[in-house]
Order: sequence, then C-alpha cells, then structure tokens
Amino acid sequence: MYFAALLARTEDGWEASDTELDDVETLSDLADLAREASAEDDTVLVLIEQEDAWFGVVRIDGEEDPRIYVSDAAAAARSSYGEILLTDELLGREPGDDDPDLDALDLDGTEDGEDEDDDDPAAEAGVSGEIVPHGPVGDAQVLDDLGVSEKQLKSLSEDAVNEIAESLGASEVLETVR
Repeated sequence: MYFAALLARTEDGWEASDTELDDVETLSDLADLAREASAEDDTVLVLIEQEDAWFGVVRIDGEEDPRIYVSDAAAAARSSYGEILLTDELLGREPGDDDPDLDALDLDGTEDGEDEDDDDPAAEAGVSGEIVPHGPVGDAQVLDDLGVSEKQLKSLSEDAVNEIAESLGASEVLETVR
C-alpha cells in the first residue's frame, strides 16, 4: 500500500494535502504538482511511502531543481511511483544510458528467438541489465535545515513519513490527510 502527501511550508507552519499520483509520469510532473501546492515559492515536500518497503522525499524550493532521497533504490525500482524518483542523475548514470548501443551488440544468432540469458537472474526478474543499488540513494541532507539530520533520515524504516512529519512539527496536519 502506498501513501503520498504534500507538506507545504507557510508563514503559519506546515500545510498538508494528500496527493493522487496516478497522473504523475515524470519527476517534472511531480515537481509541478508540488509547486501548485504552494502560493509562494515556499518549500514543499512530497513524501511517498510504500508500506515496509521504501520511502522517498522530494523537496521543491521555488523554481530550483527537486532534491530527492530514496531509502531503498532497489525496492523503489520495482514500484511505478519509485521509478518516477529514480532518475538517471540520482542513480549516477548518464541520461539515455538505458538505450542500447547498436554498435556494441553481439549478433551471434540469438536474435532469431534464442535466449542465451537463461541463467541470468536479472533477465528472470525483468530487469533490463541495469543494476539499481540496494539501500539509500540521493540527497541524504535534503531535510538537514528542517531538523532531520542525514543520520536520522538514513535510520528511518517503518513509519518513516510519520517520523519525518513529527520531526518537522507537522504530524498533526499530516494526520488530517492520512
């Protein structure tokens, strides 16, 4: 089960709203959705959690590029919402690295339907040869100035979104949308 919420920082504190991610296909879409939640160029946090598997924090400060932290990239990669957060840049890849290099293909007859990767666990899992690291990726200092240190963020697991909200002083407003 997934939970996603927007926390917008205002002069009066944090305002929370639940968000539907069904129409969000890219990180840019998610950033636009977050910016719409703020009347000013205030900080907006998008908190996404898949129960007992992973959580992600996306921070939008005005028109700046989003800052992202994902607690477990490998778990998030198996999720449609996680895939939105796992950009090439976040994973340390050059954009477009997942496109096959046609000059490097070894055309040894397997293109006729033979499957030479029968023993390849990545092929069995449906992974396109890309290795996504287990564990956290991204900007672990994304919430430092808001009172959640890198060490705290990396130690969160179950109920991470609630613990983050509590550290921010936004647990009551988050509960209204849960």
